[in-house]
Amino acid sequence: MQSSSQASSAGAPRRAWRRSSVSNWLDRQAPYVFVLPTVLVILAFSIFPLVSSAYLSLMRFSLGEGGYELTFVGLRNYVRLFSGTQQFHFVGVFRPPGIASIAVMVVAVLLVAWWFVRYLRGARRSIIGFIGRSISAVLFLALVWLATNTTGNGGALGSLMVTMFYVVFGVALQFLIGLGLAYLCTLPLKGGRFFRLLFFLPLMVTPVGIAYMFRMMADTSVGPLAPLWAALGLGQIAWAADPWLARSVVVIGDTWQWVPFMFLVLLAALEGTSRDQIEAAQLDGASNWRIFRDVTWPSIAPVAASAVLIRLIEAFKVVDLPNVLTNGGPGIATESMTLHAFIEWRTLNLGGASAVAYMLFFVSTIACVSFFQLVVRRARGQAA
Repeated sequence: MQSSSQASSAGAPRRAWRRSSVSNWLDRQAPYVFVLPTVLVILAFSIFPLVSSAYLSLMRFSLGEGGYELTFVGLRNYVRLFSGTQQFHFVGVFRPPGIASIAVMVVAVLLVAWWFVRYLRGARRSIIGFIGRSISAVLFLALVWLATNTTGNGGALGSLMVTMFYVVFGVALQFLIGLGLAYLCTLPLKGGRFFRLLFFLPLMVTPVGIAYMFRMMADTSVGPLAPLWAALGLGQIAWAADPWLARSVVVIGDTWQWVPFMFLVLLAALEGTSRDQIEAAQLDGASNWRIFRDVTWPSIAPVAASAVLIRLIEAFKVVDLPNVLTNGGPGIATESMTLHAFIEWRTLNLGGASAVAYMLFFVSTIACVSFFQLVVRRARGQAA
């Protein structure tokens, strides 16, 4: 009896050690057990569309007897976007180069050269950084060349440059208006809470609803604001027939929808700014502009850069407003790349639609990664 009790007492620590070892192992594996299935599901839903669309972009889809047929065509769908039947639709119609376009290209090349020289003279240089900057520079120069050679008399923008117009001017306008409204709401003004709620409302409306609302308001003949347009002498303006006016209306509608996002993010950043530094600057006699430039802006710059990055990613996908407001017209003047791909898909040109979608993927990825590396990381105080 004594030996059995001694054996059981000696085995108890061993069993306790085994239980603790198993428990520790389970604790270490918990992140994989609980997180891994979610990660696999997300990757499946992300990777499968990328792979399938890449496969389709190399094919020609055609309906046949009893089903459909996929014929391998290689990069022909991509070639058509730059030098084939879809060139006018994707990159636009080129005009003869003039002095202004040549001057703009020279300035762009000089800026890129100065940027590279400054980087190579810096202390933080790497092959990866040089390759990344080279890709960004090539995309920048290509877009500048397209803009200068398709804008003006005899030229016409394609869906690529129209998308860049929406992204650059739309996001810049949204940021400036959102920052101004957020700054005003931080001041001790009456009705501040009411205006905070009012500025937030457009974000709660669907993009299609906003598009129909602006389509009605912009109608200068029978719209609800027709008397105002007539009083201003704008009653006979057919804005939908003018490419630049139509694009401007799309940008205005997109801005009205997304200013609340910028407003909320920047308002939170402004309210998180240290009041001690601002009060110290006021005691030193600094002006409001000096306080904003030297105290407030450095504090909110990381948040502002991140908010702009989020909007850049979303702006590349704009499709609702140009589709409902103008149906891509006049002609194809307001078609974004997403709408271009949708129209190709609707006509059962699945290979061409996938090629346009992948070009959008490449352009948006390069643009957003470049913005993150060159702007967001710098705003956070990290080396680019």
